[in-house]
Amino acid sequence: MKIYSKWMADSIISKKIDLLDNWRYEYGLTLDGIAEVFKMTKDKKYLDFVINNMDHFISEDGTIKGYNLEEYNIDHLNNGKILLTLFKETGNKKYKKALDILRNQLNTHPRTKENVFWHKKIYPNQIWLDGLYMGSTFYAKYIKEFGNANEFYDVTHQFVICEKNLKDEKTGLLYHAFDESKTQNWANKETGLSSHFWGRSMGWFVMALVDTLEVLPETNTDKPKLIITLNNCVQALLKVQDKESHVWYQVLDEGSRKGNYLEASGSSMIVYALLKGVKNGYLPLDLKETAKEAYGGLVDEFILETKDGFINLNKICYVAGLGGKDNRDGSFAYYISEPIVSNEPKGLGPFLLASSQYELL
Repeated sequence: MKIYSKWMADSIISKKIDLLDNWRYEYGLTLDGIAEVFKMTKDKKYLDFVINNMDHFISEDGTIKGYNLEEYNIDHLNNGKILLTLFKETGNKKYKKALDILRNQLNTHPRTKENVFWHKKIYPNQIWLDGLYMGSTFYAKYIKEFGNANEFYDVTHQFVICEKNLKDEKTGLLYHAFDESKTQNWANKETGLSSHFWGRSMGWFVMALVDTLEVLPETNTDKPKLIITLNNCVQALLKVQDKESHVWYQVLDEGSRKGNYLEASGSSMIVYALLKGVKNGYLPLDLKETAKEAYGGLVDEFILETKDGFINLNKICYVAGLGGKDNRDGSFAYYISEPIVSNEPKGLGPFLLASSQYELL
Protein backbone atom coordinates (compact mmCIF):
# COMPACT_ATOMS: atom_id res chain seq x y z
CA MET A 1 0.00 0.00 0.00
CA LYS A 2 1.21 3.51 -0.81
CA ILE A 3 2.26 5.96 1.92
CA TYR A 4 -1.01 7.83 2.07
CA SER A 5 -0.04 10.21 4.88
CA LYS A 6 2.69 11.81 2.75
CA TRP A 7 0.53 11.68 -0.37
CA MET A 8 -2.34 13.44 1.41
CA ALA A 9 -0.05 16.04 3.00
CA ASP A 10 1.45 16.80 -0.42
CA SER A 11 -2.06 17.04 -1.87
CA ILE A 12 -3.17 19.53 0.80
CA ILE A 13 -0.09 21.69 0.30
CA SER A 14 -0.35 21.60 -3.51
CA LYS A 15 -4.09 22.32 -3.58
CA LYS A 16 -3.52 25.31 -1.22
CA ILE A 17 -6.47 24.24 0.94
CA ASP A 18 -7.41 27.28 3.05
CA LEU A 19 -6.50 26.88 6.73
CA LEU A 20 -6.33 30.58 7.52
CA ASP A 21 -9.77 32.18 7.56
CA ASN A 22 -10.27 31.95 11.33
CA TRP A 23 -9.04 30.35 14.56
CA ARG A 24 -10.82 27.05 13.83
CA TYR A 25 -10.23 23.71 15.53
CA GLU A 26 -10.24 21.75 12.27
CA TYR A 27 -7.26 23.72 10.96
CA GLY A 28 -5.16 22.67 13.93
CA LEU A 29 -6.46 19.13 13.46
CA THR A 30 -5.18 19.05 9.87
CA LEU A 31 -1.87 20.63 10.86
CA ASP A 32 -1.49 17.98 13.59
CA GLY A 33 -1.70 15.39 10.82
CA ILE A 34 0.87 17.17 8.67
CA ALA A 35 3.16 17.48 11.70
CA GLU A 36 3.05 13.68 12.01
CA VAL A 37 4.26 13.43 8.41
CA PHE A 38 7.13 15.77 9.32
CA LYS A 39 8.04 13.59 12.31
CA MET A 40 8.16 10.49 10.10
CA THR A 41 9.94 11.97 7.07
CA LYS A 42 12.02 14.75 8.71
CA ASP A 43 11.26 16.77 5.56
CA LYS A 44 11.26 20.39 6.68
CA LYS A 45 8.71 21.47 4.09
CA TYR A 46 5.98 19.95 6.25
CA LEU A 47 7.12 21.77 9.38
CA ASP A 48 7.44 25.01 7.41
CA PHE A 49 3.87 24.60 6.18
CA VAL A 50 2.62 24.20 9.75
CA ILE A 51 4.65 27.19 10.97
CA ASN A 52 3.46 29.43 8.14
CA ASN A 53 -0.16 28.60 8.86
CA MET A 54 0.07 29.04 12.62
CA ASP A 55 2.11 32.22 12.37
CA HIS A 56 -0.84 33.81 10.60
CA PHE A 57 -2.57 33.71 14.00
CA ILE A 58 0.21 33.98 16.62
CA SER A 59 1.80 37.35 17.41
CA GLU A 60 5.23 37.73 19.02
CA ASP A 61 3.57 38.48 22.38
CA GLY A 62 1.51 35.28 22.10
CA THR A 63 -1.82 36.93 21.37
CA ILE A 64 -4.01 34.91 19.02
CA LYS A 65 -5.84 36.45 16.07
CA GLY A 66 -9.52 35.45 16.15
CA TYR A 67 -9.44 34.08 19.71
CA ASN A 68 -11.73 35.55 22.37
CA LEU A 69 -11.58 34.17 25.91
CA GLU A 70 -15.04 35.55 26.73
CA GLU A 71 -16.65 33.17 24.23
CA TYR A 72 -15.64 30.23 26.46
CA ASN A 73 -15.62 27.99 23.41
CA ILE A 74 -13.97 24.63 24.16
CA ASP A 75 -13.31 24.15 20.42
CA HIS A 76 -10.84 27.04 20.51
CA LEU A 77 -8.44 25.05 22.68
CA ASN A 78 -7.79 22.31 20.15
CA ASN A 79 -5.17 24.30 18.22
CA GLY A 80 -3.08 24.36 21.39
CA LYS A 81 -1.93 20.84 20.47
CA ILE A 82 -0.15 22.01 17.33
CA LEU A 83 1.31 24.94 19.30
CA LEU A 84 2.82 22.40 21.69
CA THR A 85 4.44 20.69 18.71
CA LEU A 86 5.79 23.98 17.38
CA PHE A 87 7.17 25.02 20.75
CA LYS A 88 9.00 21.68 21.04
CA GLU A 89 10.35 21.87 17.49
CA THR A 90 11.38 25.55 17.44
CA GLY A 91 11.71 26.71 21.05
CA ASN A 92 10.01 29.96 20.00
CA LYS A 93 8.59 31.51 23.16
CA LYS A 94 5.62 33.10 21.39
CA TYR A 95 4.09 29.63 21.10
CA LYS A 96 4.44 29.08 24.86
CA LYS A 97 2.82 32.47 25.52
CA ALA A 98 -0.10 31.51 23.28
CA LEU A 99 -0.34 28.12 24.99
CA ASP A 100 -0.61 29.81 28.37
CA ILE A 101 -3.43 32.03 27.09
CA LEU A 102 -5.37 28.94 25.99
CA ARG A 103 -4.62 27.05 29.21
CA ASN A 104 -5.86 29.99 31.28
CA GLN A 105 -9.30 29.68 29.68
CA LEU A 106 -9.79 26.47 31.65
CA ASN A 107 -9.36 28.32 34.95
CA THR A 108 -12.65 30.17 34.45
CA HIS A 109 -14.44 28.06 31.81
CA PRO A 110 -18.00 27.35 33.06
CA ARG A 111 -18.76 23.81 34.20
CA THR A 112 -21.75 21.58 34.86
CA LYS A 113 -22.80 20.75 38.41
CA GLU A 114 -20.64 17.61 38.07
CA ASN A 115 -17.61 19.75 37.19
CA VAL A 116 -17.42 19.02 33.46
CA PHE A 117 -16.65 21.85 31.03
CA TRP A 118 -19.58 23.32 29.13
CA HIS A 119 -19.20 22.94 25.38
CA LYS A 120 -19.52 26.69 24.86
CA LYS A 121 -20.88 29.69 26.72
CA ILE A 122 -23.65 29.85 24.10
CA TYR A 123 -24.40 26.16 24.81
CA PRO A 124 -24.88 26.30 28.60
CA ASN A 125 -25.00 23.17 30.77
CA GLN A 126 -24.10 20.97 27.82
CA ILE A 127 -21.48 18.23 27.37
CA TRP A 128 -20.74 17.29 23.74
CA LEU A 129 -18.47 14.37 22.89
CA ASP A 130 -16.57 16.73 20.56
CA GLY A 131 -15.43 18.78 23.55
CA LEU A 132 -13.46 15.94 25.11
CA TYR A 133 -11.11 15.99 22.14
CA MET A 134 -10.96 19.78 21.93
CA GLY A 135 -10.45 20.62 25.59
CA SER A 136 -9.52 17.64 27.72
CA THR A 137 -6.83 16.27 25.42
CA PHE A 138 -5.20 19.69 25.10
CA TYR A 139 -5.42 20.04 28.90
CA ALA A 140 -3.69 16.66 29.39
CA LYS A 141 -0.92 17.43 26.91
CA TYR A 142 -0.31 20.82 28.48
CA ILE A 143 -0.09 19.23 31.96
CA LYS A 144 2.45 16.70 30.69
CA GLU A 145 4.75 19.50 29.53
CA PHE A 146 4.19 22.26 32.06
CA GLY A 147 1.72 21.22 34.78
CA ASN A 148 1.35 19.26 37.98
CA ALA A 149 0.52 15.54 37.82
CA ASN A 150 -2.41 16.00 40.21
CA GLU A 151 -4.13 18.11 37.54
CA PHE A 152 -4.55 14.95 35.46
CA TYR A 153 -7.41 13.96 37.76
CA ASP A 154 -9.40 16.93 36.50
CA VAL A 155 -8.85 15.61 32.98
CA THR A 156 -9.82 12.01 33.75
CA HIS A 157 -12.89 13.27 35.61
CA GLN A 158 -14.14 14.79 32.34
CA PHE A 159 -14.11 11.36 30.66
CA VAL A 160 -15.59 9.46 33.60
CA ILE A 161 -18.56 11.80 33.98
CA CYS A 162 -19.06 12.11 30.23
CA GLU A 163 -19.33 8.34 29.87
CA LYS A 164 -21.65 8.11 32.88
CA ASN A 165 -24.09 10.61 31.41
CA LEU A 166 -23.91 9.85 27.66
CA LYS A 167 -23.53 6.07 27.39
CA ASP A 168 -26.41 3.95 26.14
CA GLU A 169 -26.38 0.73 28.12
CA LYS A 170 -28.11 -1.27 25.37
CA THR A 171 -25.65 -0.55 22.54
CA GLY A 172 -22.59 0.67 24.46
CA LEU A 173 -22.47 3.71 22.16
CA LEU A 174 -22.44 7.29 23.44
CA TYR A 175 -24.99 9.87 22.39
CA HIS A 176 -23.74 13.07 20.74
CA ALA A 177 -24.58 15.36 23.67
CA PHE A 178 -26.13 15.79 27.10
CA ASP A 179 -28.03 18.80 28.44
CA GLU A 180 -27.84 18.87 32.22
CA SER A 181 -30.74 21.34 32.39
CA LYS A 182 -32.93 19.16 30.10
CA THR A 183 -34.31 22.30 28.46
CA GLN A 184 -32.85 22.17 24.93
CA ASN A 185 -35.21 21.32 22.06
CA TRP A 186 -32.94 18.42 21.05
CA ALA A 187 -32.71 16.96 24.57
CA ASN A 188 -34.85 14.16 25.96
CA LYS A 189 -36.88 15.74 28.77
CA GLU A 190 -36.18 12.81 31.12
CA THR A 191 -32.52 11.99 30.34
CA GLY A 192 -31.19 15.23 28.82
CA LEU A 193 -29.67 13.19 25.98
CA SER A 194 -29.68 13.88 22.25
CA SER A 195 -31.44 11.24 20.18
CA HIS A 196 -28.77 9.67 17.93
CA PHE A 197 -25.29 8.20 17.81
CA TRP A 198 -23.37 10.41 15.40
CA GLY A 199 -20.27 8.83 13.85
CA ARG A 200 -17.96 11.82 14.15
CA SER A 201 -18.89 12.53 17.76
CA MET A 202 -17.94 8.97 18.75
CA GLY A 203 -14.82 9.47 16.65
CA TRP A 204 -13.88 12.56 18.63
CA PHE A 205 -14.37 10.65 21.88
CA VAL A 206 -12.23 7.61 21.05
CA MET A 207 -9.50 9.83 19.57
CA ALA A 208 -9.57 11.85 22.78
CA LEU A 209 -9.18 8.66 24.82
CA VAL A 210 -6.13 7.30 22.98
CA ASP A 211 -4.41 10.70 22.88
CA THR A 212 -5.06 11.38 26.57
CA LEU A 213 -4.02 7.89 27.65
CA GLU A 214 -0.72 8.43 25.87
CA VAL A 215 0.25 11.25 28.26
CA LEU A 216 -1.37 10.00 31.48
CA PRO A 217 1.22 8.71 33.98
CA GLU A 218 1.01 5.08 35.03
CA THR A 219 0.54 6.29 38.60
CA ASN A 220 -2.80 7.90 37.72
CA THR A 221 -5.43 5.66 39.32
CA ASP A 222 -8.06 6.63 36.74
CA LYS A 223 -5.97 5.41 33.81
CA PRO A 224 -7.29 1.81 34.00
CA LYS A 225 -10.87 3.20 33.94
CA LEU A 226 -10.16 5.10 30.73
CA ILE A 227 -8.59 2.01 29.13
CA ILE A 228 -11.76 0.04 29.96
CA THR A 229 -13.88 2.87 28.52
CA LEU A 230 -11.85 2.80 25.29
CA ASN A 231 -12.21 -0.98 24.98
CA ASN A 232 -15.96 -0.80 25.61
CA CYS A 233 -16.37 1.96 23.02
CA VAL A 234 -14.36 0.04 20.43
CA GLN A 235 -16.39 -3.13 20.95
CA ALA A 236 -19.61 -1.15 20.56
CA LEU A 237 -18.27 0.51 17.38
CA LEU A 238 -17.20 -2.80 15.85
CA LYS A 239 -20.76 -4.08 16.25
CA VAL A 240 -22.06 -1.28 14.01
CA GLN A 241 -19.14 -1.29 11.54
CA ASP A 242 -20.26 -1.91 7.94
CA LYS A 243 -19.11 -5.48 7.29
CA GLU A 244 -18.58 -5.00 3.57
CA SER A 245 -16.61 -1.73 3.51
CA HIS A 246 -15.17 -1.96 7.07
CA VAL A 247 -15.98 1.72 7.74
CA TRP A 248 -18.81 3.49 9.59
CA TYR A 249 -22.06 5.27 8.86
CA GLN A 250 -22.96 8.90 9.53
CA VAL A 251 -25.62 7.70 12.02
CA LEU A 252 -23.80 4.75 13.47
CA ASP A 253 -26.52 2.22 14.28
CA GLU A 254 -28.91 2.87 11.39
CA GLY A 255 -26.87 1.69 8.42
CA SER A 256 -29.85 0.24 6.57
CA ARG A 257 -32.00 3.36 6.91
CA LYS A 258 -32.68 5.31 3.73
CA GLY A 259 -30.44 8.35 3.37
CA ASN A 260 -27.72 7.17 5.72
CA TYR A 261 -24.23 6.99 4.22
CA LEU A 262 -20.69 5.83 4.91
CA GLU A 263 -18.84 8.89 6.25
CA ALA A 264 -15.13 9.66 6.02
CA SER A 265 -14.29 11.85 9.01
CA GLY A 266 -15.87 9.72 11.74
CA SER A 267 -14.54 6.55 10.12
CA SER A 268 -11.01 8.01 9.98
CA MET A 269 -11.18 8.98 13.66
CA ILE A 270 -12.33 5.53 14.71
CA VAL A 271 -9.60 3.88 12.62
CA TYR A 272 -7.00 6.21 14.18
CA ALA A 273 -8.13 5.20 17.66
CA LEU A 274 -8.08 1.51 16.71
CA LEU A 275 -4.57 1.67 15.25
CA LYS A 276 -3.10 3.79 18.04
CA GLY A 277 -4.90 1.81 20.72
CA VAL A 278 -3.40 -1.45 19.43
CA LYS A 279 0.05 0.09 18.89
CA ASN A 280 0.19 1.53 22.42
CA GLY A 281 -1.22 -1.56 24.10
CA TYR A 282 -4.57 -0.11 25.24
CA LEU A 283 -6.47 -2.45 22.94
CA PRO A 284 -5.82 -6.21 22.54
CA LEU A 285 -3.26 -7.19 19.92
CA ASP A 286 -5.79 -9.46 18.23
CA LEU A 287 -7.52 -6.31 16.95
CA LYS A 288 -4.46 -5.45 14.84
CA GLU A 289 -5.80 -7.11 11.69
CA THR A 290 -9.23 -5.57 12.27
CA ALA A 291 -7.61 -2.14 12.53
CA LYS A 292 -5.54 -2.66 9.38
CA GLU A 293 -8.59 -3.92 7.49
CA ALA A 294 -10.54 -0.85 8.58
CA TYR A 295 -7.73 1.40 7.35
CA GLY A 296 -7.87 -0.35 3.99
CA GLY A 297 -11.59 0.41 4.03
CA LEU A 298 -10.87 4.12 4.42
CA VAL A 299 -8.68 4.11 1.34
CA ASP A 300 -11.04 1.99 -0.76
CA GLU A 301 -14.21 3.84 0.19
CA PHE A 302 -13.13 7.47 0.43
CA ILE A 303 -9.85 8.10 -1.45
CA LEU A 304 -9.71 8.91 -5.15
CA GLU A 305 -6.61 9.81 -7.15
CA THR A 306 -6.96 12.89 -9.35
CA LYS A 307 -5.62 13.38 -12.85
CA ASP A 308 -2.82 15.60 -11.48
CA GLY A 309 -1.51 12.76 -9.30
CA PHE A 310 -2.88 13.97 -5.95
CA ILE A 311 -5.67 12.48 -3.86
CA ASN A 312 -9.09 13.60 -2.66
CA LEU A 313 -10.90 12.51 0.50
CA ASN A 314 -14.62 12.22 -0.25
CA LYS A 315 -17.89 11.79 1.69
CA ILE A 316 -17.14 14.14 4.60
CA CYS A 317 -20.03 15.53 6.62
CA TYR A 318 -19.39 19.28 6.45
CA VAL A 319 -20.78 20.11 9.88
CA ALA A 320 -23.22 18.81 12.48
CA GLY A 321 -24.27 20.22 15.83
CA LEU A 322 -27.23 20.75 18.11
CA GLY A 323 -29.39 23.76 18.93
CA GLY A 324 -27.85 27.13 18.20
CA LYS A 325 -29.27 29.81 15.95
CA ASP A 326 -30.38 27.19 13.41
CA ASN A 327 -32.24 25.28 16.13
CA ARG A 328 -30.73 21.96 15.03
CA ASP A 329 -32.94 19.22 16.44
CA GLY A 330 -30.55 16.23 16.36
CA SER A 331 -33.01 14.07 14.40
CA PHE A 332 -31.94 11.43 11.89
CA ALA A 333 -33.21 13.71 9.12
CA TYR A 334 -30.99 16.50 10.44
CA TYR A 335 -27.79 14.43 10.50
CA ILE A 336 -28.24 13.22 6.93
CA SER A 337 -29.30 16.66 5.61
CA GLU A 338 -26.01 18.47 6.27
CA PRO A 339 -23.80 18.91 3.17
CA ILE A 340 -21.46 16.09 2.13
CA VAL A 341 -18.16 17.48 0.84
CA SER A 342 -14.62 16.57 -0.21
CA ASN A 343 -11.23 17.64 1.20
CA GLU A 344 -12.66 19.36 4.28
CA PRO A 345 -10.24 19.73 7.22
CA LYS A 346 -12.47 17.83 9.67
CA GLY A 347 -11.85 14.78 7.49
CA LEU A 348 -8.36 15.53 6.20
CA GLY A 349 -6.81 15.77 9.67
CA PRO A 350 -8.15 12.44 10.94
CA PHE A 351 -7.23 10.70 7.68
CA LEU A 352 -3.65 12.00 7.99
CA LEU A 353 -3.50 10.88 11.63
CA ALA A 354 -4.94 7.44 10.83
CA SER A 355 -2.51 7.02 7.94
CA SER A 356 0.45 7.94 10.14
CA GLN A 357 -0.63 5.38 12.75
CA TYR A 358 -1.06 2.73 10.07
CA GLU A 359 2.43 3.35 8.78
CA LEU A 360 3.88 3.28 12.31
CA LEU A 361 2.06 0.05 13.13
